[in-house]
Amino acid sequence: MGWTIGVDVGGTFTDFYAANDETGIFHVGKTSSTPSNPADAILNGLVALCGQYEIPMDKINRLSHGTTVGTNALIQRTGSTVALITTKGFRDLLEIGRQTRPHMYDLQKDHPTPLVDREHRIELRERIGAAGEIVHAPDAKDIAAAVDKAIESGAAACAIGFLFAFRNPEHEQQVAAVLRERAPHIAVSMSSEVQPEFREYERLSTTVLNAYLQPVMWHYLETLEHGVAERAPNAILGISQSSGGLMSPHRSRELPVRTALSGPAAGTVGAAHVARQTDRRNVITLDVGGTSADVALIRDFKIDIAFDRDVAGFPIRLPCVDVETVGAGGGSIAWFDRDGLLKVGPISAGADPGPACYGKGGDRPTVTDANILLGRLSSRGLLDGDMGLDVPLSQAVFKPLSEKLGFTNERTAHGVLGIMVANMVRTIRIISVERGHDPRDFVLMPFGGAGPLHARDVAISLGITEMVIPSAPGIVCAQGLLVSDLKEDFVVSRRFALDEAGTSTLASSVTELSASALQWFDAEKAPLESRNLDLVIDARYAGQNFELAVPVVSGATIEQSDLPDFASLHAAFCAAHETAYGYASEEDPIEIVNVRLSASAKLHEEGARSASDGDLAVPQPRETRLVFFDAEKSVEAKVYSRADLKPGHSIVGPAIFEQLDTTTLLYPGDVAKVTPDGHLIIQIDANAGESA
Repeated sequence: MGWTIGVDVGGTFTDFYAANDETGIFHVGKTSSTPSNPADAILNGLVALCGQYEIPMDKINRLSHGTTVGTNALIQRTGSTVALITTKGFRDLLEIGRQTRPHMYDLQKDHPTPLVDREHRIELRERIGAAGEIVHAPDAKDIAAAVDKAIESGAAACAIGFLFAFRNPEHEQQVAAVLRERAPHIAVSMSSEVQPEFREYERLSTTVLNAYLQPVMWHYLETLEHGVAERAPNAILGISQSSGGLMSPHRSRELPVRTALSGPAAGTVGAAHVARQTDRRNVITLDVGGTSADVALIRDFKIDIAFDRDVAGFPIRLPCVDVETVGAGGGSIAWFDRDGLLKVGPISAGADPGPACYGKGGDRPTVTDANILLGRLSSRGLLDGDMGLDVPLSQAVFKPLSEKLGFTNERTAHGVLGIMVANMVRTIRIISVERGHDPRDFVLMPFGGAGPLHARDVAISLGITEMVIPSAPGIVCAQGLLVSDLKEDFVVSRRFALDEAGTSTLASSVTELSASALQWFDAEKAPLESRNLDLVIDARYAGQNFELAVPVVSGATIEQSDLPDFASLHAAFCAAHETAYGYASEEDPIEIVNVRLSASAKLHEEGARSASDGDLAVPQPRETRLVFFDAEKSVEAKVYSRADLKPGHSIVGPAIFEQLDTTTLLYPGDVAKVTPDGHLIIQIDANAGESA
């Protein structure tokens, strides 16, 4: 019996989700992260998990890993020294950018300092035209001189980005070949390989970020590969990428920038898997951790993808799961602004010292302290009692807030949670209402360590009447890694009209992309029966600045005969434009600027479902305690161990479900039912009581 394991590395904890490939049995685990070397927590935690649940390490078939190494290197500016070779006249493009302010109402806030010092930006006299024709070929002496400067800079990596390299990579390849021959110790990133799309600033920025991360990720992944090979010799290692799929360690070393947003992506993939198991096609995800909350849309079981994101202030042009983030988490601090109004977040107590109730020196009121005061969290502590919480410390830090407001501690704590909920609701409206989607048509799926504590209040605010709580909410990111597909994205940047003649250009582009996808499938040894291709076009009305992604066709293979006709493509774009902007024109000319092909191969097969043992009697609660579900009074709620709930059980609130990774609230009148996969479906009774 083989095992598949997902490992998600967070700032505080490293999470594990292990599933048996035949029986469907799963185990979860947590261990403290080791920021100085994240591989230590993965390897030590893997050994501990296998020892605890008697998993033979030689029976691990696959280990999927989501990493924050690249993200942290960008945030903390701990990447490598980078040189840049670019087209003559474009040396300062990284600083010029789009000439937009990073914050509209802050005249002092500036863009982050470029990752390449100006003296390390090297110009080369070359030019390729917009159609891909060679206007001026670089001289061999000029190439040698540029390479000399890159070597003399002492850089550990070099980014190469020429103006129209996305149409013709010949000049970039010439420079890269000389650099690799003369300085094989320098990592090389070419824009034509990292992301061959138009918009030179975003393409160059993404290429520089990739070069900045290459040496760091190379060392980390090499250490991890060796460690996994020693302990689990039969395990294939997969690395999560920002688009929600897995790639090989070799590909990750070449394109580490693709891992920059892999954490939120893995959580959304895990949520989509739970959505399929519970047959909920349209879902709003709410991933609440210690510092922030991530929200995303799942429509028809599919995750929305965006192509323009930023990490630590740097723009990235890559396929990424479309996630919005707000500074609202368990560690978010309640504070008074200069206007005298109470605010919650984005300032966070983090993991150290953390909330006051952790007893590690925190002296400011946080969301976790508020939940303790309201009885929503047990004073026994987190991690199923292994991490104690000190109630008197929470009372002490809330007292100044309560005195200033003239409220009791409990009413103040309830107000703090209300502000946090309002922040999350505003963020959900960005990805739903502002994009033409009615939240009432969706199910809310909270996860993360703090998601199920606050989700009901969010749902009421949005008019949502049903929630799905995954079986292991705090481990959903790790579970998402386990069920992720092998994935690679291909793109051709080619501007042409969407008309009868343009369909032939589209067909030739699809032929080119399909050939690349087939080569990738074969190189990655992707299973033949699980291969899939998704074709998308980026289109816009002529004269628009930005384009919309329009799905075209999917299948195991895509031939020219599979492409829809011009009228169908035109109608699909107009429908997408109507949804996004509220209007569409049937007469205005449309142009295509990118053709994208996403290749994926399913690696995970669903195991057997749990079956009811026939005894649907509600289990005995472990205790009862007073809980404030509203601001006025507490009610007695039964506290259950989530592990005691079996498929088919149905419980009416008020109740609390506690488990290793989170606590779930069941409000008075709400009904929770356990699915065959161990998930909770909660039907909300909006008339049964006030929510925060």
